[in-house]
Formats: sequence, C-alpha cells, structure tokens
Amino acid sequence: MVGAHLSNEERKGRDHRGGGVELSPAGFIRRVQLGVNHSDWNIALLAFCNIFDISASPADSVPYLSGRGLRVSKMADNRDYAKEQLERWQQQRGSQEADCLTTGAGIPVGDKLNVLTVGPRGPLLVQDVVFTDEMAHFDRERIPERVVHAKGAGAFGFFEVTHDITKFCKAKVFEHIGKRTPMAIRFSTVAGEAGSADTVRDPRGFAMKFYGEDGNWDLVGNNTPIFFIRDAILFPSFIHSQKRNPQTHLKDADMVWDFWSLRPESLHQVSFLFSDRGIPDGHRHMNGYGSHTFKLVNAYGNAVYCKFHAKTDQGIKNLSVKDAERLASEDPDYGLRDLYNAIANGNFPSWTFYIQVMTFEQAETFPFNPFDVTKVWPHKDYPLIPVGKIVLNRNPVNYFAEVEQLAFDPSNMPPGIEPSPDKMLQGRLFSYPDTHRHRLGPNYLQIPVNCPYRARLAHYQRDGFMCITDNQGGAPNYYPNSFTGPEEQPALKESRICTSGDVQRFNSSVEDNVSQVRDFFVEVLNEEERMRLCENIANHLKDAQIFIQKKAVKNFMDVHPDYGAGIQAHLDKHNAKAKRKDQIHTYTQTSFTGKEKSHL
Repeated sequence: MVGAHLSNEERKGRDHRGGGVELSPAGFIRRVQLGVNHSDWNIALLAFCNIFDISASPADSVPYLSGRGLRVSKMADNRDYAKEQLERWQQQRGSQEADCLTTGAGIPVGDKLNVLTVGPRGPLLVQDVVFTDEMAHFDRERIPERVVHAKGAGAFGFFEVTHDITKFCKAKVFEHIGKRTPMAIRFSTVAGEAGSADTVRDPRGFAMKFYGEDGNWDLVGNNTPIFFIRDAILFPSFIHSQKRNPQTHLKDADMVWDFWSLRPESLHQVSFLFSDRGIPDGHRHMNGYGSHTFKLVNAYGNAVYCKFHAKTDQGIKNLSVKDAERLASEDPDYGLRDLYNAIANGNFPSWTFYIQVMTFEQAETFPFNPFDVTKVWPHKDYPLIPVGKIVLNRNPVNYFAEVEQLAFDPSNMPPGIEPSPDKMLQGRLFSYPDTHRHRLGPNYLQIPVNCPYRARLAHYQRDGFMCITDNQGGAPNYYPNSFTGPEEQPALKESRICTSGDVQRFNSSVEDNVSQVRDFFVEVLNEEERMRLCENIANHLKDAQIFIQKKAVKNFMDVHPDYGAGIQAHLDKHNAKAKRKDQIHTYTQTSFTGKEKSHL
C-alpha cells in the first residue's frame, strides 16, 4: 500500500489527496528515496543532497534553524542567534567526532595547512592536488550577481488556506480550507549590490514560491502595490538609471531624476518610495503585493481578474531617516539579521493573504486601464477577500544553496492562475527565466530549492550544463511519439481570450498619471507625513542639476500645488547653501623623522 512505509511524522504531513507537505526540497528527496509518486529520473537529486548532508526534515534534524528544540544554555547579552550559529551547529552534532577532511572528490586529506614544496623554501609542486583542488574551486565560487534585487534574505514556511475561493480559482494551492502548501520567500532591496545596506530607501522585493502538487507557483512581487513604469520596454533603462554611472561608477542623482522626470507615470511609486514606507523596519514589518493584475480561472472555465496582497501580521513599522542612516553604518545587514533571529527565537513572522477580484464586465467599464501597474484598484470598489495565512518557520540550512540559488519566475503559474494583458507582467514572463538561465544555468530547476519537488515531472527537456539527474533515461525525447511518452492534457489548456485591435506601438505615457497620486498625497497622508515626504524628495533631488529639479517639481505641481511647493521650498534652502563646500573631517597621520621611523 502506498505510504505504508512512511514514518508517523511523514503520515501526519500527507493531505487528503495523498500528497505530502514536506517543507523543503529535502523532503522531496526523502519521498524519492521511499519511491512515493515520483519518476525514477529524479533519484539523482538524492545523491546531490546526500553530498551536503541534507536530511528529510530540516526543521527536525537542524532544530536551531526553526527555533524549536536545541537551545544554547545562555547567551551573552550582546549575542543573538545569528552570532551563535557556529556554536549551535557544534552543539547540534552532539558527541560526534570531526569528519575526515577530504578533497571535493572525497579523497582523504592528510595535511591542509602546508603546501607541497621542494624543501622548506622550495617552489610549489604541480602535483599538490590538495592545493589545486581547493584553489581552483575557490576561483569559481562566485556566480553572476542578480542584476536587480542582489541583496536579499530568505526563509521557508507554509501557506494555509483559511477561506474558500474555489469559486474563483481551481489551483490546487487553494483546494480546500486547512490545506498547507510549503513555500519560500525572498526579501530584497532593488538597486543595491549584494553587499549593500538593508536600510536604504528603496523598494523591497517580496518574492513568494509555493511548492504545489501542480507545479511551483512563483508570485514575484514587491512591498508596494505599484511600480515606476507600465511598459516593459523601459525596464532596462529604468534600472540603468538607478544603478551606477557608467564612467564614474557612482550613484548619480542626474540619472535617477532625469528618468523619473521624463516618465511621469513614475510619480505614484516615487511618492510611495519617499514616504515613511520607503524604509521599512526590516522584512517582517512590511506588506507584500503581487502588484500586477492576474487572471483566476475556476473548475468550470469561468475567469476573473485578480490582484494579490499579503498583509503583515506584525504591523507596519518604518525606520526614520536618522535611524536608517545609523543602521546602514552600524549594521548594514539589519533586515537579514532581524529575520534570522526572529525565526530562530520561534517568533515566526506571518502575513494574511488576500485577493481583489474584478469581473471582465467590470474591467470593460473601469475608468482606467485595469492592467496598469502604476495604479491600484480602489478597495472601496474592489474589497480585499481573505484567502489564507503565510508563516515562515525555518531559516536556510545554507545561504548560497537555498537563497542565492533561489530563482523566481512569474511565468510559473499552475492551472487556475494565468497572466493578464499587463505589459510589465508580460515582459517579466520572458525576462526572469532568461536571467536565471544566465545566472544559474539552463538546468536551474534541478537545483533542489527550485525543484518542483511535489509535482510529477514529465517533459521533453534534455541535456545542458549541470544536468544532475539521469536525464530521463531512455524515455522518448521528442513529441509526439508512439511509445507512451508524456501526453498533453487538453482539460488543462489556458482559458480562452477574446481580443482585437491594431498592431502598433502605443504611447502609454499620455494616460492619467496624477489622479491616484493626488489621492495618496491628500487623503492617505496626514500633514506631518506630507511634510516628511516633501523633505525626503528634496534631500535626494538636490543633488541633481537645476534643470532636472525644475522638470521634477513641475510634475509634482501637476499632482498638487502644495506638493510641488513643499519640495521647492526645501530645494531653495539646499541650493542657497550649495556654494558652501561641505567639509569632511579626517584624521591626518603624524609625520616621523628618519630616526623615529627606524624604531617603528
């Protein structure tokens, strides 16, 4: 009987359909080992995880990752769980003796501290394979950095359905109340490099991966419900403007504000960015949004448009400019550390998951383009519908393996979730998997953290760099075929779309770019928040040239006279001081005489 050889713990994790709910790809490895519902070609992944000693249930075998079980007797006042990681790893091993040191090929090493030379002062020998094995691998440790969202933190947990939305969506992740789906989330800044500070003013990535039985669903969002642009062709130029100057290699306010001032559709996101929410207090105290408009399809083929929201249960908290600047200097990894320690302490962060729904008929009469990612759907007209709960309860076993190699792809949508005509979403459907193939290789979906380990994989993809499975053995590698290779399932085809129109490049910049920004400035923010918003913008805009400042202020004037005037007032103060050169205090080294130097 299937499942008869599972442990009690594993039986508890099985849902009513017989599928497990292991909380990591390591759980998939255990299922493959037991031969439960997975094709044989995946078994090679078992060897991969065994090499790194990844067991079937990381939350149990490495208790310090989840905040349960093992505890250090007492930590010093200035020590937290992140700082105690090595000691906790050693304690987790208990009385185990140190493993025998080996090369990458598993060959025991007798001496790791001294190179092999001819005599104590002689040259290094080429036959010192211990050295070459170590150095050659070290030379290749770094992989390409993400072009955006390079600095990030990740964690693992589950999504649990609390409200039935099957009338809207047939995706198995929403199948019934109480159903749990394993998931991973990566939080990130956007423009900074991998070593940049967590407390800069920047949108935050909020990328969610749901490991479902019908494949992985990646909801690749941000902590804002909107974005800077609405046409995907502008994305490379937008990111270039936020990155470093190609000659000086410095951040350049001219580049940033020149682009924003020339693309007034950015006003909404810029206003959100320079408000108090522009610097969230770590990753636990911010919301997540799918931002784009998606399409939900139910079991009867009926479709509606949808937006996804994840509201933090910890409450919204933001950092002041002063505290953010201090933390950027004292603890640039503040957000990563806060998330890790919260989970290690058993203080599992959670978010309540909602959807907004719009019928096709409502979309036809909507006052603006419902697929415009620079705008929101008013909650009074399209209220939030509760769906479930997201809980993060496990830290990464290894950052590189489970966070740096974690790859999200908006085109990963199971049956029941489909893209809308949103131009930005359409562009991302190509861009994201394309950059993963560059950064991680064509077989990045075989990496355990990206593997759809709860789905039965059957396709005609073969070969490529770093294929670590049996490559599906002798199964047919072409379709159609007459030898019982995987067959298509017509019932799972995408829903029908009826559309018409002229094929041309439409200018979207002429749409209404100010109405919702005006509502945000006048109705959402209070007087103090409006004052801080104007000051924050001016403090950044002041470094741009005067003609760029004027263009930007005009755009803010179009939103509301008080908005533009408030920014201009602060700019006038900054520009009046511009002639006074800023002084940086330095410490000069004392000069020594020749005689004094001889004693150093």
